[in-house]
Amino acid sequence: MKPFEIAGLPPDELNSFLAGTHSDPFRILGPHRMKDGLLIRAFRPDAQKIDIVLDRQSKEAIAAEKIHRDGFFCASVPAATRDLDYRLRLTNWNGSESLMRDPYGYGPLIGEVDLHLFAEGQHWQIYEKFGAHLRTIGDTTGVHFVVWAPNAQRVSVVGDFNGWDGRVNPMRKLIGGGVWEVFLPGLQEGAHYKFEIRTHSGALLLKSDPFAFFNQHGKSTSSLVYNLERYVWSDQAWMDSRRKRDWPKSAISIYEVHLGSWRRRADEGNRHLSYLEFVGTLLPYVVEMGYTHIELMPIAEHPFEGSWGYQVTNYYAPTSRFGTPDELRHFIDKCHQAGIGVIMDWVPAHFPKDAHALAEFDGTDLYEHMDPRQGEHQDWGTLIFNFGRNEVRNFLIGNALFWLDKYHIDGLRVDAVASMLYLDYSRQAGQWIPNVYGGRENLDAIFFLKRFNEVCYERFPGIITIAEESTAWPGVSRPTYLGGLGFGFKWNMGWMHDFLQYMSLDPIYRRFHHGNITFSLIYAFQEHFILVLSHDEVVHGKRSLIAKMPGDEWQQFANLRMFYAWMYGQPGKKLLFMGGEFGQRHEWNHDQSLDWHLTELPRHDELRRLVQHLNYTYKREPALWEQDDSHDGFEWIDFHDADNSVVSFFRKSAAGEMIVFVVNATPMVRHDYRLGVPAPGFYREIINTDAETYGGSNVGNYGGAQSEDRQWMGREHSILIHLPPLATVAFKLESL
Repeated sequence: MKPFEIAGLPPDELNSFLAGTHSDPFRILGPHRMKDGLLIRAFRPDAQKIDIVLDRQSKEAIAAEKIHRDGFFCASVPAATRDLDYRLRLTNWNGSESLMRDPYGYGPLIGEVDLHLFAEGQHWQIYEKFGAHLRTIGDTTGVHFVVWAPNAQRVSVVGDFNGWDGRVNPMRKLIGGGVWEVFLPGLQEGAHYKFEIRTHSGALLLKSDPFAFFNQHGKSTSSLVYNLERYVWSDQAWMDSRRKRDWPKSAISIYEVHLGSWRRRADEGNRHLSYLEFVGTLLPYVVEMGYTHIELMPIAEHPFEGSWGYQVTNYYAPTSRFGTPDELRHFIDKCHQAGIGVIMDWVPAHFPKDAHALAEFDGTDLYEHMDPRQGEHQDWGTLIFNFGRNEVRNFLIGNALFWLDKYHIDGLRVDAVASMLYLDYSRQAGQWIPNVYGGRENLDAIFFLKRFNEVCYERFPGIITIAEESTAWPGVSRPTYLGGLGFGFKWNMGWMHDFLQYMSLDPIYRRFHHGNITFSLIYAFQEHFILVLSHDEVVHGKRSLIAKMPGDEWQQFANLRMFYAWMYGQPGKKLLFMGGEFGQRHEWNHDQSLDWHLTELPRHDELRRLVQHLNYTYKREPALWEQDDSHDGFEWIDFHDADNSVVSFFRKSAAGEMIVFVVNATPMVRHDYRLGVPAPGFYREIINTDAETYGGSNVGNYGGAQSEDRQWMGREHSILIHLPPLATVAFKLESL
């Protein structure tokens, strides 16, 4: 030992370590070769005494000398035992003893290939390496922690296992990639932990694990060690069939759900239901109603209830509000066994500024842009990911793959895509920075979205990705090799806006706004569209769907029934937000259950039964979905009758099956309305929203109408029908 050294260390190094500023803990702690053997150093403030146990089978041990009162110990081991597989025996202040491996006796565990792939942004199974993983090394089990914090001076794992003291378990920095790791032997599942990060300015940050599989929500924000390898899936039949599905040519009817407010237990303090309870409540309801998919509003962990899940703090952790990760997987598993697909909202556009999460993660703008003109959403008070950084793209694409892999998610609906595509989104002149070509397109985000779609479809055939994109950006749902963004589907926000505006008008004025209901057919086949009536349309003073409808109560329900059947007739897949199916009166409130008592009232239950009938009819008839993306599947019969606010069209399957739709958007009954039809035969009435069973006035067509050889509306054949008030009727051609 050199002069002025303490336990083989210069005093300034020891003091730096004790002050928590040393950046290389493996230089300080663990075994170190000396001329006369090994020098083993350990730091345990909770230990009164530490012995180095040389042989597990005997009680031979060497007492370590306590060098510093804070708990720094050092022991010299003879040269003959310099390669010894030793353990530390800790005697705590209460006299209890524990035997453990030395965390600082292990070499690096994450490989160079992993670091290289992460640095270039292409480690697609990054979730298998980063975060907290239960591992067995030799004969010892423990937890391997890995985190990316390239600009930190020091990173430590802190938790309930080390008194939240950042000096006890500092991590090794792997040179080059800015990645830190440590293996803590003996640590078990359920341990609460965070990363304590010391910045170069001397600030101490306490951060949740960006790759945590389980995390607390609300005011408590610790990450929890969780084993994701335990669950055994029982949905192989669904997964096998999913790979073969051609979703653009399949029936898709989605029930959009906010789990926290779908149903609550008022008798138990208005509590949420759990993932396990949804298996016995939500799932049977969705099956009964005839939907094909459930879309879950964001279920990744988020502290703020009022964000509805769109301000995510832990991208790899399902929210603990409703239970454990395995309980969520059990719910998804049961959905698949029941033939229901599960889509989840995914939020790569922005993240919140919560101090425990991603914002300024290592004291610098790591995940976000430094310049607020690029890195901050002023409308939402959130931060924008730096899509130009390889590691950030890898974090996000890896997260998408994680949900598809570990949770068997069937689809990802990407939130706020428009905000990602445009640098000037919701910004005034001078508040944004043009791209390298002087344009407003966010080239980094475009590259990210294309790569995200390519990798997801390549690695998980049969899944779908959906863009919430509200502009006329071309090719959103076209393949990237054709210049598109590569999404499977796009929400049709234009259809939703135009039709809701039309439906809110008093019928006497609708004839002046006839273009609202025809314009969407101009672009209906340019994308793979989903027609949506989403949560965004029933909040913030926009009123519920039933409350948007004009007229007295009977007319409101008649209008909404007409609208729903019209929607099912239009080209495009379908989505309806929860509560809309039974005419929820109040705007959606995320803190309260839906008003399920309304289903005990006739008109609300009759509306629900109509939606159920529409779903079953829709799934049964290929004409309504098989050619959604082609002009071959839709043809106008007459869209000129603006004075009567009547439109008619027909849908056609690839095999030539035809269904004719006629909409009467006024409260006038139109008897003996002659309609040109595409072919001769009997047209059986399969939908009539004015039927008595749905709460209507029961004006109908006695089961259907036989065509006549009489030219009308430019067609060789026609039928004579009765159009009910404020109603949609549909007829299927039975024979030619």
